[in-house]
Amino acid sequence: MTIRLPVQDLTPETLRAMRALSKASGANSLDPALQELVKVRASQVNGCAYCVDLHLREAREVGERQERLDLLAVWRDAPVFTEQERAALALTEAVTKLSDGVPDDVWVEAVARFEERELAELLWVIATINAWNRVVATTHAWGVA
Repeated sequence: MTIRLPVQDLTPETLRAMRALSKASGANSLDPALQELVKVRASQVNGCAYCVDLHLREAREVGERQERLDLLAVWRDAPVFTEQERAALALTEAVTKLSDGVPDDVWVEAVARFEERELAELLWVIATINAWNRVVATTHAWGVA
């Protein structure tokens, strides 16, 4: 696929800031495997092939099982995810598809499964991957993230 717009060359300061945001949002108390599940799921919803591939690889590197990665797209019907992971994935989808807002039941479940600081950390992870997805999927600037 041809790069539509070389954002890395045209806006290097913004790219550096995005990489710093990624580093900061990833330096948290959340389980690294949970963070990767969130990143893969948001990337699937957003149709960002590069980010799906990248975060599947990174999920395996932090010990995520292939069976769970195979079932991630249908997580609601798969018995292999914990209640906390389900709350994180539901929140990820709601924030990613923000046009409908975040439903109260999704928010209440997330609040029940995460401490306040963890929930704030989770929101930053979700926001950051969504920003990357939008830039990479739009420009086809693979490898920028």
